[in-house]
Amino acid sequence: MSTVLGSGFPGSPRLVRSGIVVADSQTLAIQRIISLQYNPDSLSRSLQVRGTTAEAGDRLDALRLTGPPVETIKLDAEMDLTDQMEVLDPQSDELKHGLYPALAALETLIYPSSAQIQSDNTLAQGGTIEVAPMEAPLALFVWSASRILPIRITELSITEEAFDRNLNPIRAKVSLGMRVLSVNDLNFDHKGNSIFLAHLQQKETLAGKIGPVSLSALGITSIG
Repeated sequence: MSTVLGSGFPGSPRLVRSGIVVADSQTLAIQRIISLQYNPDSLSRSLQVRGTTAEAGDRLDALRLTGPPVETIKLDAEMDLTDQMEVLDPQSDELKHGLYPALAALETLIYPSSAQIQSDNTLAQGGTIEVAPMEAPLALFVWSASRILPIRITELSITEEAFDRNLNPIRAKVSLGMRVLSVNDLNFDHKGNSIFLAHLQQKETLAGKIGPVSLSALGITSIG
């Protein structure tokens, strides 16, 4: 199933969109594709280094890394059906519920399913002491072919700014916070981990494409 967060104006140029792919965590079978109507103007990334926790002065651990950094991503996306409302039937599937379907596609990423909630309640009533949470599908943040990352949504803020006559939202802003999942978060044989490692290998390849720089560019002739 493919969902466009506020689909583009009919006849507009086809552009590469960013978005989220939801896949089965065992097979990577695609369950849903959520693409953004407009690519955000900016994307904020933060990387927190994972190092040793040894006391200062422990010379053996000063340069050791214990794993990939904790990377978080934040972006703001705009959703707008105003243009479509001028050319499409208000009762068409695309407009009948306004932006509710697009918003629901995002929101359900951070909900357990209603079936799972009912199943857990049934088990609890049957005397099961502890109910293990079901693993959610794997969410992948896609920002071009060179950046595909397994993520968990950590923050979702929605501001609905305009409504149709039935109070369906037709314009909204979405603030999305994500944490990149790495080998520190997933089992090594998890499908998400293989995607993370592929991204890291690509990052290493890109870093190797930087041309040679001489020490003189830094105003020095030698080190040490």
